[in-house]
Amino acid sequence: MAKDYQTILMPKLRFPKFRDTWKRTQLSPHLEDCSSRVPSETQLPVFTSSRTGLIPQDEYYGGQVRPNENEYGRVPDGCFVYRHMSDDGVFAFHINGTGGDIAVSKEYPVFRAVGLNSQFLLYKLNHGPDFKAFAIAQKAGGTRTRLYLSKLRSFETLLPCTQEQRKIAECLTSLDELIAAQGRKVAALAAHKQGLMQQLFPREGETLPRLRFPEFRDEPEWEQRKLSSSIELISGVHLSPDQYSVDGEVPYFTGPSDFTNDPISVEKWTDKSEKTAKIGDTLITVKGSGVGALWYLTLPCVAMGRQLMAVRAIDCSSHYVHCFLATKQSRFEDLASGNLIPGLARGDILEMETPFPSVAEQQRIADCLSTLDTRVAAENEKLAALK
Repeated sequence: MAKDYQTILMPKLRFPKFRDTWKRTQLSPHLEDCSSRVPSETQLPVFTSSRTGLIPQDEYYGGQVRPNENEYGRVPDGCFVYRHMSDDGVFAFHINGTGGDIAVSKEYPVFRAVGLNSQFLLYKLNHGPDFKAFAIAQKAGGTRTRLYLSKLRSFETLLPCTQEQRKIAECLTSLDELIAAQGRKVAALAAHKQGLMQQLFPREGETLPRLRFPEFRDEPEWEQRKLSSSIELISGVHLSPDQYSVDGEVPYFTGPSDFTNDPISVEKWTDKSEKTAKIGDTLITVKGSGVGALWYLTLPCVAMGRQLMAVRAIDCSSHYVHCFLATKQSRFEDLASGNLIPGLARGDILEMETPFPSVAEQQRIADCLSTLDTRVAAENEKLAALK
């Protein structure tokens, strides 16, 4: 029994020089309340504590500064801050690392760690399974869970010595830095692709792109015609739950969250459907959330719900059509935004004026962007592995 208890008090993986048992400790003596107030007209930068981090308030609200007639809370550099209310029992803790004081909602609890490594405590609160269970247990009726600082201080958890805390924090911080660097690499590649797409297709009213591959520079200007001349649109149909089949042979997609080209990842199947998308089609979301979301299909056959349509190329490169539609996603979003239920009509797609070069040039553009897609996917896999 003593051996089993000692195993419970230590993690499965430890750095070699640490062998002492972790001790159960209440956080109360280690959390110092350092909340204070500043006036509404403060010159301190105002931040919002969100799930993803401490974000400048104007950035969080899309460039708008929210008027505030009341006091703000002050968060000294190096102190913790968090929202004390949650709809799902999940709380996100952040440390002010701006190098100076910041202002936040006066409702946010603010504290500093005493006798604990701050980064270790941050990981413990944001990712520790015992704290997640503690937070969920605080729900006491109603729809929201409230976690005031006084309640947080009553949390008991297992803690190693400060040297081991620091070692663990340094290890996880170095991984966070690798993840951040890889995330920036993925974002840079995605931005490069978007910029390249804008240059490989002519601008509105023009018949030549700003960037053209050398072998096509002496070719004629691109032909402008309605997309309807070169595609077929296949609408999806609704399937009732009794038409789903775990033994079905046809994947069934109802929205962008279902998009995959990996059969193992398909969640819904059916035996058959009157309307199906085929390999090389572009799936486009035409109703509900995510209007304009696209997916290039490499599965042999997919049944579609009413929220989706399949764009099928005729006598042109299917991948070129997909790439062109990808340059118009913001337009699709604008077209859908005025409707009570966001949606695209068939005419919104079919009537689009589309520039068409020769099939050979279409394929050259598609191959270039496909190569970039492959690289972005590979870098995303590295990012997922690091996480």
